[in-house]
Amino acid sequence: MENLYEYDEQFRDSIATVDEAGKRIWVYPKKPSGDMHRLRVGTTIFLLSILFASPFLKIEGKPFLLLNFFERKFVILGQPFWPQDFFLLAVVLITFFVFVILFTVVFGRLWCGWACPQTLFMEMVFRKIEYWIEGDANKQRKLNQGPWNAAKIRKKGLKLTIFLGISLLISHTVMAYLIGIDQVREIVSQPPTERLSGFTGLMAFTGIFFWVFTVFREQACVAICPYGRLQGVLLDKKSIAVMYDWLRGEPRGKIKKNAVQEDKGDCIDCKLCVHVCPTGIDIRNGTQLECVNCTACIDACDQVMEKVKKPKGLIRYSSYDAINEGKQKLFTPRVAAYSIVLLALITFLSFSLATRSDIETTILKVPGQLYQKTDAGDITNLYNIQFVNKTYDDMTLEVRIENEPTASISKVGGGDVTVPANGLAEGVYFIEMPAKKMNAPKINLRLGVYGNGELVETVKTKFLGPVSLMK
Repeated sequence: MENLYEYDEQFRDSIATVDEAGKRIWVYPKKPSGDMHRLRVGTTIFLLSILFASPFLKIEGKPFLLLNFFERKFVILGQPFWPQDFFLLAVVLITFFVFVILFTVVFGRLWCGWACPQTLFMEMVFRKIEYWIEGDANKQRKLNQGPWNAAKIRKKGLKLTIFLGISLLISHTVMAYLIGIDQVREIVSQPPTERLSGFTGLMAFTGIFFWVFTVFREQACVAICPYGRLQGVLLDKKSIAVMYDWLRGEPRGKIKKNAVQEDKGDCIDCKLCVHVCPTGIDIRNGTQLECVNCTACIDACDQVMEKVKKPKGLIRYSSYDAINEGKQKLFTPRVAAYSIVLLALITFLSFSLATRSDIETTILKVPGQLYQKTDAGDITNLYNIQFVNKTYDDMTLEVRIENEPTASISKVGGGDVTVPANGLAEGVYFIEMPAKKMNAPKINLRLGVYGNGELVETVKTKFLGPVSLMK
């Protein structure tokens, strides 16, 4: 244990991808293989298929997912959200963050290694292409350090061309999530000058993705991603992560042929776990900021353990307490507290979505006017009423007064209001009430909004009259 703490303290003086002078150390991870890697390949194919297919998916003619920040229009699982639904969107985000916290407390950075788009594209797409064109880690290092010749130009040119093509595909997919697949089709089918803003956005996204996966790489996880920084706050000794079994592995040392080494642990210090790590760390130094739980070290170590006739699992998914005390406890008071909060948020969100109105109505008195008297002596108030249609169908709306049978409402210009699908409309309305019914300077009115003959929402407003009419 003392050796482990020494390694840990020494490691945390700096990160693995930066040297003492502050210069970046380029990582050349060895090509991974093994049971965990094959499982990750299958998971990646499944998740990326969903990612690229989702913009084309529709639920009853509605987008599966649309996050249009430019027009402040959002569709989640076919359900539209407007700026007026900001409260619900905030609850959705809070619920998501609590889920992430709970998931991290229990399972560590499992998301990073198995589902994060940055990891999936970098390790399972771009890095695979790099292995295919340039070879394994040693060949890549030799190629980069060698002179520019025909072979190097050919390999680098082919790699960068493919990288650029994939970056274009990713940028188009991201834009489809932001503005919709139909808008993206229009942008790519027209000359750039016709849709200059859309074309510029696509090129900007392409450049960013190309730079991230070609140059920045693992630094996005190490230096940029806030989730990695949260790891130190959220993880505890009971959290599951990729762990090195120091009790079994230490003291580490090289094995000698035909020699009995009872004073040595199972770790033979081959450093393959370091060579396959895409962020350049040594997992034997304990849980670290840079570790994305990609399991490459697990596969490498298991293969070595097989060769030296020792049990697998020297590096495995486990927790500090499970290794140190030999027992794993997932449901802790901390997990229980987060679970209760998450359940409460999901319940509240479900209720809010179930009771959400399809029409959002805002009623305001016309500025600068309190009330007017008609020739017949009745009192009238003038209102601006705005309607937001959150559905995908046009709706013809009628406004009625629900709680004052003597009051009447009429639209300036006559007729009802037709609100387009996913659009808004407004009208100016007169509300008229007999003066003899005014027993207070303000009367509370309840208005019913009827869409296609059915009550879709109820709103409240105040009707003003002169004080002199009070009884």
